[in-house]
Amino acid sequence: MTQNSQETVIGRITSVFGVKGWLKVYSFTDPIDGILGYTNWVLDLDGKRIPAKLEEGRRQGKAIVVRLKGINDRDQARTYCGAEVRVPTSELPELPEGEFYWRQLQGLDVFTVEGECLGRVDHLIETGSNDVLVVHATAGSIDQRERLIPYLPEQVVREVNLAEHKMIADWDPEF
Repeated sequence: MTQNSQETVIGRITSVFGVKGWLKVYSFTDPIDGILGYTNWVLDLDGKRIPAKLEEGRRQGKAIVVRLKGINDRDQARTYCGAEVRVPTSELPELPEGEFYWRQLQGLDVFTVEGECLGRVDHLIETGSNDVLVVHATAGSIDQRERLIPYLPEQVVREVNLAEHKMIADWDPEF
């Protein structure tokens, strides 16, 4: 999931829906219909940026279906399949103290409570019970292992310091 600091990826267009230009969208928001709260989209399709305006949308089973302004038929809609849906980061709601967007955790250096560097957060995985940090080794880490560390604030993740670009985890480096 590529992104720059001014935009955040909130979904991906997966397929067409019906014959009137509707699109099926895989939403990265929680809840999944949260994507419908953003109306000014930027579609990123093979490096090409396309401004789009959400006209309407709804939940359809386990998916989200949307109609974008100016897209009125199935053939036209098909050209947008595979596009990432981005929104300006400034449109994301403020989170309560101690809560973070995944994009804020990606790229943080992870240290044990003893100060040993375990690596850098590459991405997160949603498992159902809790999110998991995928930590890749860096030049400064204690070894070259990839680690899967549960994102459990206060239990495992003791501190997240965005200003210093680091996270402290109560984690055994041998695990």
